[in-house]
Amino acid sequence: MSRTSNRVRALRTLRRQSLAQLAERAGVSRLTLRAVEAGLYMPSLTLAVRLARVLNHPVEDLFAV
Repeated sequence: MSRTSNRVRALRTLRRQSLAQLAERAGVSRLTLRAVEAGLYMPSLTLAVRLARVLNHPVEDLFAV
């Protein structure tokens, strides 16, 4: 399984949000968010946009394949 690169964890910690807080605000489980942050799960476009909105960051800058 290949990993994807993303800035979700870096932006979350920069904004001093816990994993649980971001997961709740984005409407996903902590397990899903943990997998996204680790690069083990590529989120759907819907989830990627939700994360970008919650983190107040452009979605195209969050993920790189």
